[in-house]
Amino acid sequence: MGYGVPSWVEKDLRAYLRCGILAHGFARVRCDDCGHKRLLAFSCAGRGVCPSCNTRRMAEVAAHITDHVLPHLPVRQWVLSVPKRLRPFLESNTDIAGAVLRIFVRAVRTTLCRASPDAPRNAQLGALSFLHRFGSSLNAHFHFHVVVLDGVFARDVDGEARFHEATLLQCEHWHELQRVVQRRVLRYFRRHDLLDEADAHGMLSWQSSGGFSIDASVRIEGEDRAGVERLLRYCARPPFALERLYAPGGIVSLSSPESRLVYRLPKPAPDGRTELLLSPLQLLERLVRFIPPPRVHRHRYHGVLAPNAKLRAAVTYIGRPEAETPGTQPPSPLSTSPMRQPSIDAEPARPTNPARVRWAVLLARIYEVLPLLCPACGGPMRIVSFITDPPVVVAILEHLELPHTPPPISPARGPPQGDFLLDQTPAFEPTEAEPVPVFVFDQS
Repeated sequence: MGYGVPSWVEKDLRAYLRCGILAHGFARVRCDDCGHKRLLAFSCAGRGVCPSCNTRRMAEVAAHITDHVLPHLPVRQWVLSVPKRLRPFLESNTDIAGAVLRIFVRAVRTTLCRASPDAPRNAQLGALSFLHRFGSSLNAHFHFHVVVLDGVFARDVDGEARFHEATLLQCEHWHELQRVVQRRVLRYFRRHDLLDEADAHGMLSWQSSGGFSIDASVRIEGEDRAGVERLLRYCARPPFALERLYAPGGIVSLSSPESRLVYRLPKPAPDGRTELLLSPLQLLERLVRFIPPPRVHRHRYHGVLAPNAKLRAAVTYIGRPEAETPGTQPPSPLSTSPMRQPSIDAEPARPTNPARVRWAVLLARIYEVLPLLCPACGGPMRIVSFITDPPVVVAILEHLELPHTPPPISPARGPPQGDFLLDQTPAFEPTEAEPVPVFVFDQS
């Protein structure tokens, strides 16, 4: 690849090589009705290249935000793209990316206040943002997706939270917003000596908005909870989809220069291509750029949806159904309706984190099938044990005639230049009569 990678990238890649392999440990699942058993492999819980773990996190984030964070109010997606010249700064420095995001969110709040009738000047928006480091064609493209409640919130005379919908918002508003964001972002880069004065002035003189692009055409009504969840899944989606990747010959080898992989694009590229033809190393080179640094949030909350916002509890409850009455059946795991409050007569349940959704329920929301249903009798299955001791793992897998050794991982090799057969004998042998010449270079 020609360059090294950070330590967290190597860690994520090595964890992915252990994901879903029974030889590294598994959970035993059993049906109490018929006794049918099944083995479930452990996942790597990676944040970078693992399609399975990224899909689970996408579904978990979308389900939690839909059920517990966003009220039943209309939402709009705002997308911000910056010029290619500024993207390397955002990719390498999270502080700069956060500053650009704050500039954009403040400008959106001002725009919504102007488009909301009777909204006071101190009204606040409710939003959550997603940072994307990738494009749809496996290209490096740092941009922002911000899901914003289509209006602003303020306290009324009774102290209650009141929603002012942005009914006057038009296309001209976000076209004007592009110029505002362009000026403020370039001012920030100039103030922090990231751009020269001449370069910043030149980017301001570019046609249209100078590479800054804002789109806010996607709007979903508050009662369309399934549509809101689909939008959140799109914003929290992984860098690539495994079902779009395949090998034409069926066999891929890193040592073979003829090996090729094909990645089908979700939509045609600007040059008309519908597929990417990549070698295995070229695919890895693209994927490592999408692995986020550790301890960096994948999504953030803003305004009244921020964790410490005073109006958060009142805003998130808007539009939710009333508490369940005694004797009411609990909601189905396939339903996208919000989680209701338990009844007073019910036995106090064990406190759980609403942001953590069961793996089985997540799969049910995606594929509309419960994975912990017995394939033999249709009864419920439960996890009875976790097997991590290597001798026990090997014994069980050998008894079931399953592979009990993980696939071998080749050790890291040196640069390919070391394999070349080059003549290493020096062309000049120094002698006492002709010493080695000393060259002096101007290093000013």
